[in-house]
Amino acid sequence: MQIEIKPKGVWYHGSNIIFDVLREGSTITQWKELAEAFSHQPTKLSYDDEGTIAHNGTEKGYLFVIDEPITVAIDIYQHPKTTMDKNAEFLTKRPLKVKLVKEL
Repeated sequence: MQIEIKPKGVWYHGSNIIFDVLREGSTITQWKELAEAFSHQPTKLSYDDEGTIAHNGTEKGYLFVIDEPITVAIDIYQHPKTTMDKNAEFLTKRPLKVKLVKEL
């Protein structure tokens, strides 16, 4: 599956806890549904070529948006050990402010 990164696009993080600042080394994505799926803390997650996500997570989840500007290669980098397609997952290089947008 081809995932295009929009330099000025929205970045998401999914978690099962509420906080104000995302720690350095955390995973973020521009794929909203992927962040939502990860918020449920699955041990197994997959998706097909059309982007339909399946997972076994059962935790209550929260969807956050990064609440400050992000520059690829300066603030974040491609997850080096991902099993997902290119541009699906990035890791943060510094703490980032977040805003809770949805309870899942």
